[in-house]
Amino acid sequence: MANTPETKVKTAVRKLLDSLDIYHFMPPANGFGRAGIPDIIGCMDGHFIAIECKAGKGQTTALQDRELNAILNHGGTVFIAREHNLDELRQLLTEIRNGIF
Repeated sequence: MANTPETKVKTAVRKLLDSLDIYHFMPPANGFGRAGIPDIIGCMDGHFIAIECKAGKGQTTALQDRELNAILNHGGTVFIAREHNLDELRQLLTEIRNGIF
């Protein structure tokens, strides 16, 4: 995997999830799956989590928005991770774990 700014965000998110002992995986983006699936899928204490990683001013696509909204509409949690908001992600995950969210 290239060491792009977005790859760095994905790596940081995966380290965070590992440190919190949260099950997660990255669906392969090989053209055989459905377009727009989030970068990282996880499950914590029975709660479905989807994380889309973006670097800089990168924006989600219409297909990504469709998938993220579908997840929200079915009771999952979505988060757009960026270089500057990983502390917010940690806080959200902590709140989910503590039953606050």
